[in-house]
Amino acid sequence: MPNDAQGAVFSETVGQLLPYLRRYARALTGSQTTGDNYAAATLEAILEDPSIIQRDLSSKVALFRAFHMIWKSAGAPVEESEIGIAQSAQRRLAQLTPDTREALLLSTIEEFTHPEIAAVMSLSGSEVEHLIGVAHREMEEAMRGRILVIEDEPIIALDLQTIVTDMGHSVTGVARTHKGAVEQALREKPDLILSDIQLADGSSGIEAVNEILASASDIPVIFITAYPERLLTGDRPEPAFVITKPYSEAQVQSAVSQAMFFSSTETLQA
Repeated sequence: MPNDAQGAVFSETVGQLLPYLRRYARALTGSQTTGDNYAAATLEAILEDPSIIQRDLSSKVALFRAFHMIWKSAGAPVEESEIGIAQSAQRRLAQLTPDTREALLLSTIEEFTHPEIAAVMSLSGSEVEHLIGVAHREMEEAMRGRILVIEDEPIIALDLQTIVTDMGHSVTGVARTHKGAVEQALREKPDLILSDIQLADGSSGIEAVNEILASASDIPVIFITAYPERLLTGDRPEPAFVITKPYSEAQVQSAVSQAMFFSSTETLQA
């Protein structure tokens, strides 16, 4: 295939993968703005020098590898105007063992295999395994708290309760509707919210979360949805953590630990 044809195919693929790169970058930095800065810098670097894409890798691995080259070389481009949660996230990020958070996110949120993570991060397989183990310990030991589950499917709600209580957290309640979620949050303020976006009565989990955050904006939020692309549009403020259904236990554990650790949340305008 001619190089220009290869480039056109890869460009189309990058467009499809961009929401996932942006999701990873936001979870990694704890900030939508900072994460998007990194994603944009990666695309600019690829346009300027297409050779940074390693063609013998899959498109997703090659894209994330290019991102990591920027991430490792540029330093965190936090805007001076960022305050509160974004600043706090960066301070806590600096306290972690180098490379552990990246390895954990690549494994549990983006579902890369250990060999793929090794290619992305230019590490050996044994190094990747060690980093993921350290990351789990650091995140899980960081904080324990109260979690509100907003989910209309009873089996899924029960599964989420089991996962978070096994981690040492408590559950303030389970809500199946917008109204129920707001009432639960008013009765007992949670330290974190796990929410679906489609609720039992046709109401929106996004709207429920926004109403809760209107009076308690410091609560981190994790959305769990079968349609992550609806939340990863780039056209509005987005959550730092989005888990795709069907999820794995490891994904939920990782996101909960990191969200609690970073107290990272962005309000969605539904």
